[in-house]
Amino acid sequence: MQRLLKYLKPFIFLLILAIALLFLQANADLALPDYLSKIVNVGIQAGGIENAIPQAIRQTEMERLMLFFSAEEKERVLNDYTLVDQSSPDYDRYLSQYPALKDGAIYVLNPIDQAETDWLNPVMAKALLVVYGIEQGMADPTKVSTLGQMNFNGFDISKLPPGTDLFKYMEQMPPAALSQISEGINKRLEAMGSSSLIQAAAEPIQAEYAALGMDVGAVSHKYILNTGKLMLLLTLLSVLCNIGVGFLSSRIAAGFSRNLRKAVFSKVESFSSGEFEKFSTASLITRTTNDITQIQMVVIMMVRMVFYAPIIGVGGVMRAISKDSSMWWILALAVGILILLIFIIFNIAVPKFKIIQSLIDRLNLITRENLSGMMVIRAFNRQDFELKRFDKANRDLTSTSLFVNRVMAVMMPIMMLVLNGISLLIIWVGGKQVAASNMQVGDILAFMQYGMQIIFAFLMLSVMFIILPRAQVSANRIADVLETEPSIVDPENPQSFPPDGKGLLEFRNVSFRYPDAEEYILHDISFVAQPGKVTGIIGPTGSGKSTLVNLIPRFYDVTDGAILIDGVDIRNVTQHELRKRIGFVPQKSSLFSGTIESNLRFGNENAPEELLYKAAEIAQATEFIEAKPEKMDAEISQGGTNVSGGQKQRLSIARALVKQAPINIFDDSFSALDFKTDAALRQALKQQATPGTLLLVTQRVASIMNADQIIVLDEGRIVGKGKHRDLMKTCEIYKDIALSQLSMEELA
Repeated sequence: MQRLLKYLKPFIFLLILAIALLFLQANADLALPDYLSKIVNVGIQAGGIENAIPQAIRQTEMERLMLFFSAEEKERVLNDYTLVDQSSPDYDRYLSQYPALKDGAIYVLNPIDQAETDWLNPVMAKALLVVYGIEQGMADPTKVSTLGQMNFNGFDISKLPPGTDLFKYMEQMPPAALSQISEGINKRLEAMGSSSLIQAAAEPIQAEYAALGMDVGAVSHKYILNTGKLMLLLTLLSVLCNIGVGFLSSRIAAGFSRNLRKAVFSKVESFSSGEFEKFSTASLITRTTNDITQIQMVVIMMVRMVFYAPIIGVGGVMRAISKDSSMWWILALAVGILILLIFIIFNIAVPKFKIIQSLIDRLNLITRENLSGMMVIRAFNRQDFELKRFDKANRDLTSTSLFVNRVMAVMMPIMMLVLNGISLLIIWVGGKQVAASNMQVGDILAFMQYGMQIIFAFLMLSVMFIILPRAQVSANRIADVLETEPSIVDPENPQSFPPDGKGLLEFRNVSFRYPDAEEYILHDISFVAQPGKVTGIIGPTGSGKSTLVNLIPRFYDVTDGAILIDGVDIRNVTQHELRKRIGFVPQKSSLFSGTIESNLRFGNENAPEELLYKAAEIAQATEFIEAKPEKMDAEISQGGTNVSGGQKQRLSIARALVKQAPINIFDDSFSALDFKTDAALRQALKQQATPGTLLLVTQRVASIMNADQIIVLDEGRIVGKGKHRDLMKTCEIYKDIALSQLSMEELA
């Protein structure tokens, strides 16, 4: 994939925006378990009391708490509260909130920051628990208090007679003795842990709120509703981010794939015939379609998963450990199992993905051959053979794909087994932590949620690790095409043809051999084709006729020698400039889906309608065009399959003539024409075609008998050059070809 990253540059901003949304989504998702923990710990178990700091407390109760504060703590606590009595200006407002105010003064908590809250929590929690325990013991000595049995200078609360006021007794104790008692109690309470201590303080705070006349149930209800609203907002935020990421990932992947397809198509268009020998047509089609589709799917998943999974995984680990660091080994065990599983599957699946893409190429090749050669297959009754050949390729692809799918199918059940096993382990270990007052129930639920998030993060990564190798294979196949440098390139400082050039074509000592070939196909070819004259090229099959004319538009470059047009070496001008001066009709005529008119305008979009009809008339195509109801608007199917071979050749010739190029090359373009049409077309070309150089490659002597110059090729060499009459006397090969086709009377 790294070989194609440069094509992602236009989408960097969208990618950064998607990552930002993923970060926001991950934080929203990670916050939900924490709020669930608060609902259980605070909203349900603690009655909505989040801190061990009462919002209001009776003056008499505060005086009891003072017994267990140091002098510094007393001063600081009293600074955080305001005493409200009947003389206070806000008496009526506070009376509606705390009805017990009418019976005595109360302390109301001032606004405090988080640092002060953190300091007050343990101080108030310890004092509240001690005072509440004493009050419970005084009310019922047989009742087990929060602190159990406590000894105060040798006295056991449980042995005191009912109604005994221990607080008055403690007020009369020496400060040193009271301080010693406080220190002993604090040591016992510190073993509970801060979260458990705060949660335990909720019971005395609820009792105090009830004494103040407050609705204790409303406090819990309000806290749960407010926390639930926050969770709904976070869920909505996560959903919106997810939608946004989905939209952005689709835009990025679709645009990336579009650019890749464009780049591949542009690169293939710049290939010479030599590059097409490295990549089969079926393979190029697979690379442009199936391979790019694979990459598009992976890009979508990478944006949505690869960036999200690490954020959720690392964040989940940090938050889970913050709940209880003693259970880190559970997460480590889960991650270790998942990494081992991914490693095993990765090593099994990757080699198969490479094979799958090759098998797809093979299947496409067979399918394309069968569709294009259907008539030949039927003519030779080879349907059964081709069916078996297709079936074998299909079965090979199916069996390999099934193997990979079975390997991937095993992954999900194992992942779920790990997930459920880790959940049970968290509940089992967490239950013991709760029993030891080291952890709260809500924290277990949050830890379990974080564990699931971490495992699902690795699950997403594992899916990526399975899909990525196949995409990597596809990416490499596409990169191979994009990184293939064409053997025919434009010069750095191109020249231009003379503006008054007429199309004088010269072959100067041209020799040629195909890339990687050892033997030359053409040997020391030299001739000049004059403007306004017809140059015929003829020779036995395999003599190099088509190869020779393919050198003119630089489908291949000459190995030795040079080809000049109007005195300029064709390698010194751009390919666009060169081919703009050439009208070319290949040996195998090709038409494009559209209309007759669109095909004729292929080389000259702005050609006037008169020129179209003139070219069609010269090419002897007017008769069958006029016979169609739609005339020039008649549809041409893909490849021109709805017209005959002769009609296809005539339309191809007309297309070249519409271009009005200085040089026209007809490579065996009259082979599908009958002799009458052939003769009429040659006569029309001679009489009506615009002045220019005409090269006519043919197997028919009749097509070039009247040519101004005939080049006779044999085994890549010129063995004859001149007019028909001269060659009949001087060139045996030409004479043999001529006599094999026509009688001496016809040749005279």
